[in-house]
Amino acid sequence: MMSLCEMAVDVLTTADGRRKTAKSRAHAARWFAARASGEEIPLGRAAAPLRPARPEAPQLLDPREVPKRKPGSPQGRIALLHAVAHIELNAVDLHWDIIPRFAETPMPAGFYDDWVKAADEESKHFNLMCDCLEELGSYYGALPAHAGMWRAAEDTVDDFMGRLAVVPMVLEARGLDVTPGMIAIFRKAGMDSAVAALETIYAEEVSHVAYGSKWFHFLCGRHDTDPKSVFHELVRKYFKGALKPPFNEEKRAEAGLPPDFYWPLADQTPNRSR
Repeated sequence: MMSLCEMAVDVLTTADGRRKTAKSRAHAARWFAARASGEEIPLGRAAAPLRPARPEAPQLLDPREVPKRKPGSPQGRIALLHAVAHIELNAVDLHWDIIPRFAETPMPAGFYDDWVKAADEESKHFNLMCDCLEELGSYYGALPAHAGMWRAAEDTVDDFMGRLAVVPMVLEARGLDVTPGMIAIFRKAGMDSAVAALETIYAEEVSHVAYGSKWFHFLCGRHDTDPKSVFHELVRKYFKGALKPPFNEEKRAEAGLPPDFYWPLADQTPNRSR
């Protein structure tokens, strides 16, 4: 029987996106079936690669070199779906990586339940985006993509709390801010399948941000430190630049992120009149 850490490394070392996510979903199903039956899958230990395996395409470029396309055009909408697919594939790896990467830190079983569930949902999200691209005659890998997506993982490779602060509580929280605008673009274009896919992603990403907040607060409690000040310190250390408003305050609150966590890190003062 594979341990949970071995399952995670199996996903991380699989290059093809569809194969990676198929393995991810199969391992998640195995984990939850065992949990439901009272069978114990050991956490185990396995060495996670510094970078996950990736397919030959898409070509990965510096963020400044990725071509900008207007989202109102057909090609712009394909580019937007492609960018989301790329984000989701990175999220699959990020959520599996946290398990073996920090396995030496004792955590409750619920921690592993949360991240396996998040990885499973991100796998579903990647496949939804691929389906939408294929419906438009494109595919994941047809366009260049952002090379900086894994940087947060590399920067926090030795910092468990830094990983929780930057990945779910900053990067995934940003998804809560921008997804409603993307849904509006595809709704205006009459693209019902893309709207449905993005609405699924939007609903489920709230939980992923919430998992980050929950376990970040758990570790702060364990170390008797103030979550807000530690969060500010870690984000300033690992996240380059200021956080960009407008913020989706309602969804962030639902995910356990109050405004005094992120507004002090923003690049402007809140304008409450908007």
